[in-house]
Amino acid sequence: MKTRKRFGQHFLHDPGVLKRLVEAIAPASGDPIVEIGPGEGALTRPLLERVPHLTAIEIDRDLASSLSREFPPERLTVVSADALDFDFSALPAGLRVVGNLPYNISTPLLFHLARFAGRVRDMHFMLQREVIDRLVAKPSTSDYGRLSVMLQTRFEMRKLFNVSPGAFRPPPKVESAVVRLVPLREKMTCDEAAFEKLVREAFSARRKTLRNALPLALPDYDALEIDPKLRPENLSPEDYVRITARVCAR
Repeated sequence: MKTRKRFGQHFLHDPGVLKRLVEAIAPASGDPIVEIGPGEGALTRPLLERVPHLTAIEIDRDLASSLSREFPPERLTVVSADALDFDFSALPAGLRVVGNLPYNISTPLLFHLARFAGRVRDMHFMLQREVIDRLVAKPSTSDYGRLSVMLQTRFEMRKLFNVSPGAFRPPPKVESAVVRLVPLREKMTCDEAAFEKLVREAFSARRKTLRNALPLALPDYDALEIDPKLRPENLSPEDYVRITARVCAR
């Protein structure tokens, strides 16, 4: 089937990579699994060999129709929709989310999925390797940024393995990798909306010092034992949670 550039389609076809991905997911009968962007069904088929049913979200109507014709609804529920707009809370709790995510929307999609962390058991994604490096980055490194902070406060993340461009059709111009995200047991101790706003504000001025980048008085920084001469990229995710709680308390 012809790929469509506007959907950022790169279909995974390498049997060895697919086998490693399914083994990493380790699906079991009864697991509520949703696959984002099933495409031509390369991952869908081996997953359905392990589970009696899964849900697939596909924005390409032609691909969605093809999968619906191949599998009966009791095996595969195909939702023709944009995953960026999909309400994952409509699916069962303990959800396992998998997929070869379109690289052109991977970052906003990860932010969207983070809002449903409380209903998710785990997530396994094929992503651009650069994005995964940003997900797992440590403070004060070049890859560390807003994506790192927003996801690390909600998930424990582990890069599993790299994937070469030749595993896809057509081959992307970037290296890929697979990442596992498991929601943290402890929930954030601050208002999530305020946290998102503060982190966005901080990293929109990442080259400035905290004193100029964030709306916090010097006595507040002293109380938090944070040096206001540091830059946003020097703070840990936990620091941002503490700052948000301080701002909300004021």
